[in-house]
Amino acid sequence: MRISFIGSGRVAHHLAKQLSKQHQIVQIYSRHLEHAQILAEQCDAQAILNYSQFDTHIDVLIIAVSDQAIADVIGNVASYLENVLIVHTSGSTHLNVLSQQHTRSGVFYPLQTFSLEREIDWPNTPLFIETTHIEDLKILTTLANNLSNRVYQYDSTQRLSLHLAAVFACNFSNYCYDMAKQVVDAEQVDFSLLYPLILETANKATQNDPQTMQTGPAMRGDQNILKMHMNMLSDAGREDLKALYQDLSLGIQKRQSSLTQNKSEQGINKTE
Repeated sequence: MRISFIGSGRVAHHLAKQLSKQHQIVQIYSRHLEHAQILAEQCDAQAILNYSQFDTHIDVLIIAVSDQAIADVIGNVASYLENVLIVHTSGSTHLNVLSQQHTRSGVFYPLQTFSLEREIDWPNTPLFIETTHIEDLKILTTLANNLSNRVYQYDSTQRLSLHLAAVFACNFSNYCYDMAKQVVDAEQVDFSLLYPLILETANKATQNDPQTMQTGPAMRGDQNILKMHMNMLSDAGREDLKALYQDLSLGIQKRQSSLTQNKSEQGINKTE
């Protein structure tokens, strides 16, 4: 296929480089020509600075920009590529953001965290596709199968729920790692000592229901430890971490209390 990109950031970088192994990357557009040139050189493509320069003889245009920029991009580019399938790569943007302004619209969303420094395990990365026309779904299915062994046809509502869940599973958990590092760094303790614990926790969460794997002082209702930890954070002048520690601990306790109540009610119903 002949494919062009709008965007030269992390998602565009990984997608364009991988797709170029089996398809022709025609053009890379970026607001900063030098950024487009860097990626274009790696994909044997042309770097462009204006939408009017787009080659109209392409199969797919992939919009890989920030979520808030997608609506503006489709509004500006649609008139130049009226007959081209245009897709975005966002997990949190509804298909109708494109389809309201362009007939042949779609979504090509890889559920993964992207960094320029790390390669992507494409065969195991879930890819979610959606289109306004069934004929275009075949195109995206072919393209997705070239990248991943895990391709799913989810609608926008399903995909938006996945993106929300991903923020909890990825962004928030990474912030917790950052906070953990701040705590040990303050006492000159090696953060790498936590690596086995982090990896084992992730392994358990991916092999079991995370709720059944919950451990820790909040789960046990150990008020002495909870109080000690919060006092430690207060003494260190970290009221921000103390407040978050308290909120998360309360959340765990409420979750466990709710589950215990549900089990109790189910047991009563069974005996009636």
